[in-house]
Amino acid sequence: MSESSRGPPRLRIAATLTGALLFVASCASTPPAPTATLRAAEQAITNAEQAEAGRYAAAELGEARTKLASANDAVKEENMINAERLGQQSRAEAELASARSEAAKAAAINEELKRGNDALVEETQRNSGVPR
Repeated sequence: MSESSRGPPRLRIAATLTGALLFVASCASTPPAPTATLRAAEQAITNAEQAEAGRYAAAELGEARTKLASANDAVKEENMINAERLGQQSRAEAELASARSEAAKAAAINEELKRGNDALVEETQRNSGVPR
């Protein structure tokens, strides 16, 4: 082919650069699905359920589930940035639910131990004749 049939060199360079830029822009426009983030959120929800968050931190667990569902919807809509953000929020809510559950269970055990200790003190005082 002659030089004239392929067009001027500047035009070819510009067309090549434009094509390359469009290709890069199309690849960069949709980031990959945040599968690791969503899996981490799912695992955090499972851990919260095992920690009885449904009993002790139902609101936080419900919020974690809602945000995970929204993150999955965002993936279907190819809004990966929003999906990532919602997945992170879901994980944080689930971890909060787990922490609140563990704190509530620890407080209940502490209260039970306190009642047992009080009963022992009372019994000891009764048996020794020392007034309270």
